[in-house]
Amino acid sequence: MIEFLTHDADLIRIAESVSSGTRLSNEDALILFERAPLALLGMLATAKREQINGKRAYYNRNIHIEPTNICLFRCKFCSYRRCSLDEPGAWYDSLEDIYNQAAVYQHKGITEVHIVGGVHPLHTLVDYIEIVKTVKRALPEVVVKAYTAVELNYIIRKAGLSLEEGLVLLKEAGMGAIPGGGAEIFDTEVRAQICGEKSSAEEWLATHRAAHKMGITTNATILYGHIETYRHRIDHLARLRALQDETGGFSAFIPLKYRSVNNSMSSLGEVSLPEDMRMLAISRLYLDNFDHIKAYWVMLGKDATELALAFGADDIDGTIDDTTKIYSMAGVADQKPSMTTSQMRSLIARMGYVPIERDTFYREIL
Repeated sequence: MIEFLTHDADLIRIAESVSSGTRLSNEDALILFERAPLALLGMLATAKREQINGKRAYYNRNIHIEPTNICLFRCKFCSYRRCSLDEPGAWYDSLEDIYNQAAVYQHKGITEVHIVGGVHPLHTLVDYIEIVKTVKRALPEVVVKAYTAVELNYIIRKAGLSLEEGLVLLKEAGMGAIPGGGAEIFDTEVRAQICGEKSSAEEWLATHRAAHKMGITTNATILYGHIETYRHRIDHLARLRALQDETGGFSAFIPLKYRSVNNSMSSLGEVSLPEDMRMLAISRLYLDNFDHIKAYWVMLGKDATELALAFGADDIDGTIDDTTKIYSMAGVADQKPSMTTSQMRSLIARMGYVPIERDTFYREIL
């Protein structure tokens, strides 16, 4: 079958490596990015995802809480950040606001609350802890997946504590997992150009390493499709794969597409749908120690997410219920992102997979 898709000897060798379970090198990944037909990538990535997850494809019932978009960092790709409450589109939610946002979902079956936001210059670690406690008071049964490594690194250092000390306090407050945001791109030069003010790649990795050693599950991301090259993407994946070899603490990897509306990098435009599928497929093939590759439907859109299930993705994220503004402010087609469980199950089934409702830790909910 492979010979019908390519006569490239390198691609045939790489395909055989994938089939035999041999780990791909960085040069193998570069060849796939530069030369592999999309059909071949889809075939290989599908075989790999089915080897790991069979015909299962996952979704969950979740909401997002974004306490504020006021942020001291000025990342060039960000359409979400505001500098103060005086700026149009800015918000700052009180603890009462946050409690009410969560309490709406009492007895509605959600299993996860995802909390991320701007790094507010006046927030302290106590504020972060109180937000988690407030959500847990409203929804004691849910898993609170809270705060990017950028938020955590900044606020814990500000408190004068070690990462471990700060994470212990947050875990005791009810933080059960950490999302993967803030990774952006690890290359030092590219990172300096697009988000030079925020924590470094090494600090992001150190935060996740510390969490893993404490038994806190985390996710990982990449922001792709801006000024980075394929080699930068591969370097990013390599660092994630190495940390996963070390700790085994990553639950899922989520490639996040750069969206170009309403930010200072808008002139770059956006990469194509085939490039999105290429990124997903190669992520699935290269990250052989990650169980799950997520196609975040809010970022990709529903139609592209359906297609992503044919390019290695085995998870499509959750119901959301119009509770996130991060991508809607960046111009994605669905400005009020929400899907019912029925819609998610139908999307998955149309691609020939078995829809599985999961919790944060990929345990099946029956």
